[in-house]
Amino acid sequence: MSTLTQTEQTIPTGTWTLDKIHSQVGFAVKHAGISLFKGTVDDFDAELAEGTLTGSARVTGSEVEDENLGAHLASPDFFDAERFPEVTFTSTAVRREGDELVVEGELELKGTRRPVRLTGTIAGPVNDRIGISLETTIDRTDFGMSWNMELPRGGAALENEVKLTADLELVAAR
Repeated sequence: MSTLTQTEQTIPTGTWTLDKIHSQVGFAVKHAGISLFKGTVDDFDAELAEGTLTGSARVTGSEVEDENLGAHLASPDFFDAERFPEVTFTSTAVRREGDELVVEGELELKGTRRPVRLTGTIAGPVNDRIGISLETTIDRTDFGMSWNMELPRGGAALENEVKLTADLELVAAR
């Protein structure tokens, strides 16, 4: 087995810090039962240190197309940014299952901590960098986000399932 193949099959050791320029965090929820409403978070951090992946995001860093909707997301109906300014994640296990990266851990959102399982891929290391792409789906009501609105012709404005994504480029700490 070549060194490159072995490197690609293990979780890198050491400390890896976020390259924010080449990383993205996002969310998507079905709106009106027909389309995906998507947003991104521009104020976040992540680190992989000795096999533990941690991350945090400021909820006021959520970017959506409509500033009024952004204000609603920051309100107590959703993130309650004044009382709970950050979303945090800490892994309890990071492992490969075949070609898939599996990260188990705890997500804290709006003061509620729940176990989550993220799946995705890891690439590298190449030139002292690794790439990690992860996703999971959560039920927003498990975190106290139960706001919804009945549509005029029936159905809810938002589904409860929210897809969370993270595409991270991490650099080896020196």
